[in-house]
Amino acid sequence: MALTLSEKAKNVKPSSTLEITARSKALKAEGRDIVGFGAGEPDFPTPKNICDAAVKAIQEGFTRYTPASGINELKEAISEKFRRFNHLEYAPDQIVVSNGGKHALTNIFTAIVNPGDEVIIPAPYWLSYPEMVKLAGGVPVFVYGESANDYKVTAEQLEKVVTDKTKALIMCNPNNPTGMIYSREELKPIADFIVKHDIYCVSDEMYENLIYTGEEYVSMASFGPEVYDRTITCSGLSKSYSMTGWRVGYTGSSKELARAMGAVQSHSTSNINSVAQKAAVEALNGPQDEVESMRQAFEERGNYIYERVAAMPKVTAPKPEGAFYIFCDFSEVLEEYYKGEKIETTQKLAQILLNDYDVAVIPCADFGFPKHVRLSYAISKESIKKGMDRIEKFINDLALEDSGEMAG
Repeated sequence: MALTLSEKAKNVKPSSTLEITARSKALKAEGRDIVGFGAGEPDFPTPKNICDAAVKAIQEGFTRYTPASGINELKEAISEKFRRFNHLEYAPDQIVVSNGGKHALTNIFTAIVNPGDEVIIPAPYWLSYPEMVKLAGGVPVFVYGESANDYKVTAEQLEKVVTDKTKALIMCNPNNPTGMIYSREELKPIADFIVKHDIYCVSDEMYENLIYTGEEYVSMASFGPEVYDRTITCSGLSKSYSMTGWRVGYTGSSKELARAMGAVQSHSTSNINSVAQKAAVEALNGPQDEVESMRQAFEERGNYIYERVAAMPKVTAPKPEGAFYIFCDFSEVLEEYYKGEKIETTQKLAQILLNDYDVAVIPCADFGFPKHVRLSYAISKESIKKGMDRIEKFINDLALEDSGEMAG
């Protein structure tokens, strides 16, 4: 029998965000001055008190296996954080600590999805959701948010796609890639929809600390016991604490589901890095001043990049309310010609910007919106200004080419 790959592996798309980030890093290594609006990774260092806790753990020899789903000290810290910040009661035995948010989500889908189960995914979506669902044997079902509603979906839209095969709904709030936030009034009808159809809600709340509306964050599971029982609340320390490389994600769920996810993890990765767990305890229990300082910096950057986009011809975007992304509609730009060829796709647009203008952006075809581009402002204000100047020059160059001034 010939050697073959599994159908699951062959059907998985590689991450376009990581591909573009890798390409831009390669160009930087060659000496190019690339401004990267690509992957969502804070540019701040991990706070010193968190790093010190990791050093202490190493010095004290905390370098061996731990329980697969996390040490109890960390679970207690997460439980208290859920109580304090999310107004949710998750006991330590309802919590599973995983190798980052992606791993937590993978555990969820492995634990709840059977072959053929449908999972509703509001679009635009984080590009990994559909691939995770497919790897678990599920079927992604997409519902498209409209620009007039800041790309958010409604319960009425969800009602049109729910079937007897629907197993779960994914909610990402604050949203990646749009940076928009679902308010309490917008979430309540969706919570009622979840209970009405007796389905799971996978509530991805990774960006919960990065909010710029001045309002208190609202977790999906907070709408009463019935929706709480059906919701898996997923978060982590990567974005809020600038701990992307530490790989600490976690979930709060029913005890039954937590046991199932813990069992899945025990046969895949076992525990996450022991030292990172001690660092995470300090992150959650220690001073939160730097978390707020980073939030304020992101808010300032978000306001600035929005002003720059709003002033550009042929590009539109809603003002970011959370996370550190702005979601730009480049539909008009795609109708233009560059060096005699129609731009047509955001993939081609991204290539032009990277190769000729030294700017890396994320085309959003893999996020469900092929005429849009995501810009991450998790970079310095100086870099944002430089990058926006270059994008603006590109658009101005298009106008010159259209008028024939760049001929030849």
